[in-house]
Amino acid sequence: MIAIIDYDAGNLKSVEKALFYLGEKPVITRKREEILAADKVILPGVGAFGDAMEKLHQYGLPEVISETVQKGTPFLGICLGLQLLFESSEESPGVKGLGLCKGKIVRIPDTGKQKVPHMGWNSLQYPSAGSRGRLFAGLPEESYVYFVHSYYLKAEDPEIVKASTEYVVHIHASVEQGNLFGCQFHPEKSSETGLAILKNFVEL
Repeated sequence: MIAIIDYDAGNLKSVEKALFYLGEKPVITRKREEILAADKVILPGVGAFGDAMEKLHQYGLPEVISETVQKGTPFLGICLGLQLLFESSEESPGVKGLGLCKGKIVRIPDTGKQKVPHMGWNSLQYPSAGSRGRLFAGLPEESYVYFVHSYYLKAEDPEIVKASTEYVVHIHASVEQGNLFGCQFHPEKSSETGLAILKNFVEL
């Protein structure tokens, strides 16, 4: 069973729909027992970092998420869900993230040449053939995925970065740290490539 964590985020239904398309039967839930019993867990997210952390705490979810990750359950953060896995964000100074990975979330610089927020399709680059992330198995270099964000990840450890893209700056687009995975882009809105990424996660 795949649990989609419900903390009033905006893109729960689109993630659920994509998983249904893959033949899965996901459960949207904030119940501790259901999350801990799941084979895979997804933390989606659209919105502000501080508001999201407030909601997670309101529903008692940081402890459940930490316990789930410690159990070794494959865990995927999407967009804001990726950012929440890290320590902090310039979007919400003073607000601590989940701190499961080391790094910070910073604002995309507004140079006047490219629009912020970054909304649209960008191609992915992988570090090297030897360290291809499990989410990207079978996918070619320069695969296109869909982004919607104003803030981006700067991971402390480059080894966990499994895909990156260029938009004003060099953006860490996906990470893998043990059983933790994250995508800054939206696989559920990234057509066949996105479905392939979700399928790779489901089949871990």
